[in-house]
Amino acid sequence: MHRVVLTAPDDFEGWRDAARGLAIAGVDPAAIVWQVGDAPGDLFGDAVAPPAPPAGGLAVPRAFIDLARSAILHRDPERFALLYMLLCRLRDRPRLMEDKADPLLRRIDALAKAVRRDVHKMRAFVRFREVAEGEGVRFVAWFEPEHHVVRANAGFFVRRFAAMRWSILTPELSIHWDGGALTQGPGATRQDAPDGDPVEALWKGYYAAIFNPARLKTGAMLSEMPKKYWRNLPEAALIPDLVAGAQRREAAMIATAPKAPAARPANSATAWSAVRDQALRCTRCPLHRDATRTVFGEGPLDASLFFIGEQPGDQEDLAGRPFVGPAGQLFDQALAEAGVDRARAYVTNAVKHFKYAQRGKRRIHQTPDAGEVQACHWWLAQELDLIRPRLLVALGATAARAMLGKPVTISRTRGQAIALESGAEGWVTVHPSYLLRLPDPVQAAEERMRFVAELRMIGERARALA
Repeated sequence: MHRVVLTAPDDFEGWRDAARGLAIAGVDPAAIVWQVGDAPGDLFGDAVAPPAPPAGGLAVPRAFIDLARSAILHRDPERFALLYMLLCRLRDRPRLMEDKADPLLRRIDALAKAVRRDVHKMRAFVRFREVAEGEGVRFVAWFEPEHHVVRANAGFFVRRFAAMRWSILTPELSIHWDGGALTQGPGATRQDAPDGDPVEALWKGYYAAIFNPARLKTGAMLSEMPKKYWRNLPEAALIPDLVAGAQRREAAMIATAPKAPAARPANSATAWSAVRDQALRCTRCPLHRDATRTVFGEGPLDASLFFIGEQPGDQEDLAGRPFVGPAGQLFDQALAEAGVDRARAYVTNAVKHFKYAQRGKRRIHQTPDAGEVQACHWWLAQELDLIRPRLLVALGATAARAMLGKPVTISRTRGQAIALESGAEGWVTVHPSYLLRLPDPVQAAEERMRFVAELRMIGERARALA
């Protein structure tokens, strides 16, 4: 018998090296005992140590390596032996990974699937709480994984929260990030983690505001967010009351739904091209003198979702297309995370020329004034009249003014439906450039999460109205 001692439950490298040497040596799977650290092993498994990996290679499909990296994180004590059995069978059947009906492959694939689900749950349900640490702060979270996913998931949290100091406590081990190095510590208990902080009250208020009763599917919600995670999520305490009132809120939404906008003209493509060509020669305000070109809107002319930004930026002015600079790239990422296809939406700006001040070689953005917004509204009105969207989204205060015809405060109007005179529904949120300007990385991360949540809700509402 051969005993293989691995350093940790997720020791993939150790398992791979040992399995490679054993497989090349032709050792039968039944002659191996796999052990983690000092855990008790088979009484008869201490006779022969595993052979050292030989110099020669053992070719296996890439799909097997990827599968093994995930499956080995499962808590099933047989996972090491199962993977070694599959490795041995691959020597005789190189295309075994393509046989989705094979019982062994299906069992291991189920392990990997459960691990991937646990990885996702950790990323979705970790909630950091702020605690004082010396003269600064640290953000601490408690999580109870089903499988050995903590170390494998650490890189995600380092990338996502690179600028803040944080700790994730779990029963088996803890990981800590100080802004430059990742360290590991012993396991903890729920009592070691803080209970809450002032930010949670704001988050609960926001969660209640974006809860959409028309999209409620209790079974799907419980499948995606099992109740075992609720005690670590501040917003979960609101769910029972929100679910109880969902039917009443859905009826209210239906009763106040806006009337359908008039049908778009049959020759809208020809008319839109003519309007765009006219806009390229626009001289309605002085901004055309310094800008490189007019930046008109783009997107399908039958789009039910219509985004309005403020004005083109430096890169948009040079490219002649809206939302292609840094703010546009962040906008695209947020849309993708929210499940909204930009290619199916129409995107434009309230003002079609770039307003800026020259600072050496740099062109510094300047906010359009009310007169410039009003002068350019004629072009926006033409776009809206030709496209007839069901849902308009104003990104930022300038866009909101253009959409509503009056100045508004973003904090008071965002996240709620506004009935427009055209029969469409309007929404207000922040401009992506606002997220890029936030100096505090923690606030930036929170605001980005809120922005994505709003876009997700807007996308669902647009699909419901289409």
